Amino acid sequence: MSIWAIGDLQGCYDATRRLLEKIRFDPAADRLWFCGDLVNRGGQSLETLRLVHSLREQAVVVLGNHDLSLLAIGERSQAEKRKVNMDLQRVVLAEDADVLLGWLRQQKLVHADRAMGWMMVHAGLAPQWTTQQAEQYAAEVERQMQGDGYRNLLRNMYGDKPNWSPGLRGHERWRAIINWFTRARYCTPRGRIAIDEKGAPGTQAAGLYPWFAAPGRAERDLKIVCGHWSTLGLTLTQGVHAIDTGAVWGGKLTALQLDCDELRVVQVAGRDVSAIPPHLRKD
Repeated sequence: MSIWAIGDLQGCYDATRRLLEKIRFDPAADRLWFCGDLVNRGGQSLETLRLVHSLREQAVVVLGNHDLSLLAIGERSQAEKRKVNMDLQRVVLAEDADVLLGWLRQQKLVHADRAMGWMMVHAGLAPQWTTQQAEQYAAEVERQMQGDGYRNLLRNMYGDKPNWSPGLRGHERWRAIINWFTRARYCTPRGRIAIDEKGAPGTQAAGLYPWFAAPGRAERDLKIVCGHWSTLGLTLTQGVHAIDTGAVWGGKLTALQLDCDELRVVQVAGRDVSAIPPHLRKD
């Protein structure tokens, strides 16, 4: 049996199929960890979501910011759904949309396997969070997302503030947690996210650090695999394994084998950007 973590798919169905073939994925024996952002921008989000859904017995998924946005769009009126980009329209207007979105809503923000020594999250953890705290905070949001309060959560999850504080309550607390797990790249040592900073390390404003390199950060007892940050590229450092390698932008789609002594990285080419219609390239 092999266990593979796979970076952001973002609707790149063809690349996903090529990667599964290259790692010789065997659904009878192997397991997949998807780092979130299954959909959007790639032009094949419906096919990609259907593929991951079909593998749900062999896969673990954590939600990314694009997945959460899709869930929020799925709660809009039919007229409003038709205003989003065509890639997502095909998902929310599909005949099996309720099944796909209902399944997606049940997925996690954080997945940890302590026996293996790994944690998966889409974006990052606040510097002061231990892995145990991360699981606790994720579970708070997951209970809302998977329960009767999910519509209120989806309506109130947008916004760059407040900054995380243990004293936050209600939707402000859940929004701060969501932002860390699905949107974080850079932060201050005290844990203030710089949402607008998206470039490679070295381009950020003074006083900001990659979330995994902030001074004074908590000691972590698990290795972390994550996505979200395509400009960071493949980065294996300080117990963090970032594997969003920009498949949707014409880069690579990356798989990282987790259950071996020496980490094994397998990559395939991402989407052919030149073949994508201009209106999708601009999205």
